[in-house]
Amino acid sequence: MADIFEIFAEWSYLGIFLVLIGINAAPILMPPSWIVLTSFYLLDPSLNIILLAMVGATAATIGRFILKKISSLFRRFVGPEQKSNLDIIGDYLNKKKYGYVIASFLFGATPLPSNMLFITYGLMRAKSIGIYVGFWFGRMLSYIVMIYFGNAVLQPFLEIFENRLTGILLVDGVGVGIIVLFASVNWALLITQRKLKFVKPKLWRF
Repeated sequence: MADIFEIFAEWSYLGIFLVLIGINAAPILMPPSWIVLTSFYLLDPSLNIILLAMVGATAATIGRFILKKISSLFRRFVGPEQKSNLDIIGDYLNKKKYGYVIASFLFGATPLPSNMLFITYGLMRAKSIGIYVGFWFGRMLSYIVMIYFGNAVLQPFLEIFENRLTGILLVDGVGVGIIVLFASVNWALLITQRKLKFVKPKLWRF
């Protein structure tokens, strides 16, 4: 991983931009983008933190846009019950003025794995500029914080990720767990009657 950083670091912000697009366009088996971004900064401390965060947030948003588009192609394999469930959530968020903005901002501003969020958006065929606006601002904020405190928070994570992709698999496992939990909620009941009920998810039909 260090070799990749050194190669793309020679291209300065453009190299970082391209790496982060690729990482965020991939659905799984990629390290969190804040780790990559912080590693670039530690490799070259002359980089401007604000500009670096803006480049990172823009690249991450473009990458997630690509991931969302790819994920929408797999809607045909989703079971009818879950497809209806996803449509209910989409309709609910569409009726809320800042529904998509808030949801995307919360994922962008926290360490939560956002790949599964955009896969879900793709399966929902969600269409809202708020998805990308909220995510961009959330990522911008989180990147500034992570880059600024990079020395304190990065090393423990790098030790995990050097252990045969254990860290990457752990993050992806959390993401899969979140989407399974998401699919287990009876959203129609929760939205209409404010009652939380879980059902056995049947995500795919073959």
